[in-house]
Amino acid sequence: MPSYSGVWTLTAVYQAVGAGNWTNPPTPIGVFGGGAAVTNVIQYIDISSTGNSTDFGDLTQARAGLAGCASSTRGLFGGGETAVDKTNVIDYVTISSVGNATDFGDLTVARQEPGACSSSTRGVWAGGAPTTNVIEYVTIASVGNATDFGDLTIARYQIGGCSSPTRGVFAGGNDGSTPYFNTIDYITIASTGDATDFGDLNSVRSSVGACSSSTRGLFAGGSNSSPGTLQTILYITIASTGNSTNFGDLLALVTQTAGCSSSTRGVFGGGTGGGDGNTIQYVTIASTGNATDFGDLLSSRRSMGACSNVHGGL
Repeated sequence: MPSYSGVWTLTAVYQAVGAGNWTNPPTPIGVFGGGAAVTNVIQYIDISSTGNSTDFGDLTQARAGLAGCASSTRGLFGGGETAVDKTNVIDYVTISSVGNATDFGDLTVARQEPGACSSSTRGVWAGGAPTTNVIEYVTIASVGNATDFGDLTIARYQIGGCSSPTRGVFAGGNDGSTPYFNTIDYITIASTGDATDFGDLNSVRSSVGACSSSTRGLFAGGSNSSPGTLQTILYITIASTGNSTNFGDLLALVTQTAGCSSSTRGVFGGGTGGGDGNTIQYVTIASTGNATDFGDLLSSRRSMGACSNVHGGL
């Protein structure tokens, strides 16, 4: 609730918070879209509870390697790879109601495995394959094609993205010749311009799952050359710069997991570690420690896009 120095009357609450949101905070909903094997399925969870995911609807296009971001009302899924080729499609859903996705517009370049993040107003995608350094954005409340934002410090794909209300952060990746990076970049979401170096992950890795509160960003699992598939979760303080710190471990070795969050919980769904998995697991972002079982996806999936309506960028 916004700060207020006067007496809290019902009128004051109504004026400060607004007609649509003054009774209760929204239920934190995590939404997972697409994934491999290539599918159009969208599914969701209540992040504040535990349990299996529920069917939400379908994407406009079956695809894997897409990236999701959201405002408090809309969830967007951009890019990916269909059964035929890479795509530039952006879809959107209204998170509070189940149903099929609607076409939003197009990314500037067809790409798979970008990183994505958002504030309450802007959705941002960065990098992707074929290997690019392009960052682009949309205004979530409208529909239309993406606009150029700037460039990453290094062109790459298989990136994890998360945000605070002001900063977007992109970590790890692969450029095709160098398969694993420890690079962390950041941007100021409300402006445009090239990304700036934030620091380093404590080991090189690609295909991390990422999520955040308003203060902490988490990067989970992924892969590198040794030992291969990873189990560790790393965290950063988004408002500062610097290298990541160890947070704890996932339940198992997992890469290509999809992350979403509430203001307090980070959730990671699916992934692969010798076979695609359906496990959903969670952590408490403000503490450190190992992940706990949350429930199961509708079926085993990797390379999904994920978003939520109460994440760290809002």
